[in-house]
Amino acid sequence: MSHAPRKRFGQHFLHDATVIERIVAAVDPVPGERLVEIGPGEGALTMPLLRRGARLTVIELDRDLAARLAARPEAGDSLTVIQGDALRMDLAALAGDGPPLRLVGNLPYNISTPLLFRFIQQAAVIEDMHFMLQREVVERMTAGPGSKTYGRLSVMIAVACRVEALFDIGPGAFRPPPKVWSSIVRLAPWRDPPFPVVDPQRFAEVVRRAFGQRRKTLRNALAGLVDADTIRMVGCDPGARAETLSPGDFARLAAATRL
Repeated sequence: MSHAPRKRFGQHFLHDATVIERIVAAVDPVPGERLVEIGPGEGALTMPLLRRGARLTVIELDRDLAARLAARPEAGDSLTVIQGDALRMDLAALAGDGPPLRLVGNLPYNISTPLLFRFIQQAAVIEDMHFMLQREVVERMTAGPGSKTYGRLSVMIAVACRVEALFDIGPGAFRPPPKVWSSIVRLAPWRDPPFPVVDPQRFAEVVRRAFGQRRKTLRNALAGLVDADTIRMVGCDPGARAETLSPGDFARLAAATRL
């Protein structure tokens, strides 16, 4: 018996077998490898991943769905179900003394950005992430300077991970069909970042302030944090807008702020 999708959880259940096969092939788990699935829903990805030999810990907010997954006899001892909120999950505690975690999941579109920020804060214990997201979000994640979709998310992802959009998925692959297209994205946390970030909190605040009012120049958006002379000193134009700066530019600006 299928589960009635709940709007408050942003539930859209994947059912297209071809799409499921493509996602599992992209993740390509090794037998015995431990994966963490965010929002498994009815188990459309869970069961194929288990059949590939993966050991899965799944985090599901919906109590009914969590109970159904835990009761699936075919899962055996390879499946651990945690009923809870992924936004509050301590991934370091979950990883323990084991290897970095591999994350996978169809992220609820209504909280996908907060989840991404939560995960990149814990990137030290993550090997890689394969997520299904609204296509528009993936376009923002992969955008470069000067693009209309380039913004805070683009910069914060770039400093934490190598990001790669894999393929798009139409609404018909889900029940109920969402009003938007989806995309699969692969994120691999940097072990050797392309530019140094001395203070992650300071960097995040500079990026937040710079993009807070996109029409403002750096001089105005960052007033009180860094003056025009210092902006010039790090190689940026005080009259420029945030969307013209590379992630590396933001790293240099953050290092020069007075926070």
